[in-house]
Amino acid sequence: MAQFLAYGAPQSVGVLYPEWLHIFQESKGMTAWVGSLVSGVGLIASPVCSACVDNFGARPVTIFSGVMVAGGLMLSAFAPNVQFLMFSYGIVVGLGCGLVYAATLTITCQYFDKRRGLALGIVTTGTSVGAFVYATAQNELIVLFGLDGCLLIIGALALNLMACAGFMRPLNMPGYYLKQKAALERNTEEQLFEKPLADELKITPGSPTTTPDKTLMVKELLITIDTKNLAVQTDKKNGSFLSGLAIVKVIKKKQQAYCKYMHSMADIMQDQAMVAFCIAVFLFSLGAFPPVLFMEDVAQSEGLIEEVSFIPLVSIVAITTGVGKLVLGVLADLRWMNSIYLYAFTLFAAGVALLLIPITKSYMGLQILSAVVGFFSGNWSLTSYITTKIVGLDRLTQAHGILMFFGGFGILLGPPVVGWFFDWTQSYDLAFYFSGTCVVLGGLILFVLNLPCWHRKKLESDRPDVHYTSNCDKVASVA
Repeated sequence: MAQFLAYGAPQSVGVLYPEWLHIFQESKGMTAWVGSLVSGVGLIASPVCSACVDNFGARPVTIFSGVMVAGGLMLSAFAPNVQFLMFSYGIVVGLGCGLVYAATLTITCQYFDKRRGLALGIVTTGTSVGAFVYATAQNELIVLFGLDGCLLIIGALALNLMACAGFMRPLNMPGYYLKQKAALERNTEEQLFEKPLADELKITPGSPTTTPDKTLMVKELLITIDTKNLAVQTDKKNGSFLSGLAIVKVIKKKQQAYCKYMHSMADIMQDQAMVAFCIAVFLFSLGAFPPVLFMEDVAQSEGLIEEVSFIPLVSIVAITTGVGKLVLGVLADLRWMNSIYLYAFTLFAAGVALLLIPITKSYMGLQILSAVVGFFSGNWSLTSYITTKIVGLDRLTQAHGILMFFGGFGILLGPPVVGWFFDWTQSYDLAFYFSGTCVVLGGLILFVLNLPCWHRKKLESDRPDVHYTSNCDKVASVA
């Protein structure tokens, strides 16, 4: 439901695209920035979004994103020009969607072990169902209430994201609370708290420092005590000089933590499989997203249909993408299935379908190719699954943030490039040839860089470094 409410409007932005062209009278390339920003900004900011989920947890992040998505959609109703839309619809709504995406996928991977592929497929189906429903609903709302009324209504619906956040109970305490717990316990040992606070903790003067009552109350105080309060207490006890030293110490520790986080990201990018996956996702996003945005305009500019049909091409793409996410998620759970090769195959198939779009001269042909592209675009449900397989669950949020950064960068560039191709040639043919070639190339790179011969060379180079000193080491290494 969270992905349904957040991504319903951005995924069906192709329905709003002709309306914005008519109202603002800007070029196709300029207007396309709105659709590319809303899908690209959230993914480009994925490393930051993943860090937020790691630090604060999925529930607070989803609540905050609900405010951002709803506010951005409502603000877009009052947009005077395309540049304002780029900010309100593109950046604000895009960042909110990025936060929802990171939070929902992270909490799903934490809750599911055995059927993770199917679970991710079901969760990410929310975006496809949302795009299918919102595409038709926005058409009707525009007829009934106009474009401004449509944006206000779907913005009000997006506020239900805060209700969805209530169910995302964390299995593990987020990093923000763990840091507070560590700081609180350390400061308790150093006896920096004043005596009245010890009375509040129900500790008698002669009691030991590790009583159950004290431990319980310390855990309850985790949320209420932070470094600011610590600085105030230190100021009361030891003076302003020591308070300044404490603040400097906290800043240095924060810097060390962020540096360590960045180093861990750099370590992830040293994995060849991860680098190949990032390149493939970038090329797929660069080539496969623009058709969803421009499909209706292609049909109208080629004279295949006069106006948007009752079931738009965007809706066909959305519903087949939902089916693809479920089917590909189930296939990824099969023991004999290599999920990386499966992803590479989806890129080949989607790229071939994109290359056939300029040749098609009937609306029925466009519907079939839209269905094919949509089905294999369901490979988005495999991204978290493959990332977990490459780097492990412990580094999932960091690695997935890096991966979505590449995907968002591709989505950001794709629609404006296709729009500029049209403005230059007055035809979508060259643009779709470019898109199809990018997607096929991404599948080829992913397949070649994950052939078994690379792993064999790596194992042979690592073999001399393994030394066993006793049977206990052998048992431990196997375990």
